[in-house]
Amino acid sequence: MKKILLAVTVLVVGATFSLADKPPMAGTIVSEASVDCGTKKQGKKESTDLLCQEYTVRTPTTEYKIRQEKPADKTILPANTPIEFTIDKSKMKFKANGKKYEYLIVATSAIDAQTK
Repeated sequence: MKKILLAVTVLVVGATFSLADKPPMAGTIVSEASVDCGTKKQGKKESTDLLCQEYTVRTPTTEYKIRQEKPADKTILPANTPIEFTIDKSKMKFKANGKKYEYLIVATSAIDAQTK
């Protein structure tokens, strides 16, 4: 009985530590581009292309390409903006200039030690 209680306690404590929040990572927005992210119908035959902002975020080891989920936010973040971010599944969440943002991660790549 004591062994079962000990095993359950270890599992509960282990699960608690594994679900703890991840510390934010530091990165820098190094570039911005406007990319096509869909179309909007204006009439029966007319449609307008929608543009979303796509940013490149660089950390010491990885480079991320992130994109707006929807073109709702028209704020453009300048290059060389330092951010602290967290990654949750395929989304990057960060704060810049006192405002919270959530972007989709569309690509990742490792940074070669020679290119630093």
